[in-house]
Amino acid sequence: MSANKYGLTERQAVILTVGFYMLTALVMVSVNKWALNSLRLPWTLLWIQMLIAVLLLRATDYFGAMKMPSLEKDIAKNLIPLIAINVVGLGVNTLCLVYVDTSFYQIARGLVLPFTVLFAYILLGQPSSGLVLGACFTVFCGFYTGVTTEINVSQIGIFFGVVSSITTSLHAIVIKKSLAAVNNSSIDLVYYNNALSLVAMTPLIFLSGESADIMMRFADSGFAAFKSFLFAGFVTGIFGFLVNLAGFLQISKTSPTTHMISGAVRGVLQTLLGYFAFNDVITSGRLMGIILILSGGALYTWAKDKEMRANTKPTYIPMTQQDVDEEQDDIKKGTQV
Repeated sequence: MSANKYGLTERQAVILTVGFYMLTALVMVSVNKWALNSLRLPWTLLWIQMLIAVLLLRATDYFGAMKMPSLEKDIAKNLIPLIAINVVGLGVNTLCLVYVDTSFYQIARGLVLPFTVLFAYILLGQPSSGLVLGACFTVFCGFYTGVTTEINVSQIGIFFGVVSSITTSLHAIVIKKSLAAVNNSSIDLVYYNNALSLVAMTPLIFLSGESADIMMRFADSGFAAFKSFLFAGFVTGIFGFLVNLAGFLQISKTSPTTHMISGAVRGVLQTLLGYFAFNDVITSGRLMGIILILSGGALYTWAKDKEMRANTKPTYIPMTQQDVDEEQDDIKKGTQV
């Protein structure tokens, strides 16, 4: 297996990319929860994160670390589906986190796999085997178990979780398709995504009524009321930039399936984080739901790996000099034809 310019094999690069994504995403969720516990201004928090991400990207361009593209109208038009899904996805993710515990976040967004398989069939025409459908059913059972055994669970939080599952499933597919619009440059796509999402998210602060809430709080307590929130916004902005970059890198280096599986593993870590950091209560129903969701994800991964192995043709390896000569003769004949 050949190494890249950094001396890493393809497998090592994939492992590092996935690990980087999981770490940054985990920190992002925990700090987001802390920020929203301070002030419930989800769209403003997302806007701050986008602004910091764009400023950081421009800083890397200014200091020569990375070259940022100039925004072009034609490319921006081609990226409208990505921007729309990104803004909606970030919004419902954050709103879901507002209404549910960190440990329940995994269950509320547990339908990512079934929707991924469904959209793969509808949008890409990819049929699924019985094992894959069985994995989806297992995941659905985990989601159903988790949401029906909770007494004080927020129904609106579950709703945002389901919508988040839909946008997450579509997001990985759309990113893969959107890369062609920017000549397969992950960095260019990250910049376009953040810059255009920042513009698209600005009116949402006013439409959601958060701008009026900010003005009222500022009039009552001044800047002091926003110190913790702004600090949290700055921290989440930095990690939002990192998780955005990590997500694009992971999908460009791997596949939507790997992106989904690593997200499931991240969910387990989030559950543990909610228990230890935010004192979340892990009920038996919640625990069973998480186990079923992860079991379905594991079954899906095994089923897809089995399918890939079955569809892989054995590589012909010439064993003798005669085999090599015969192969060369075949190549020459094919060229002459």
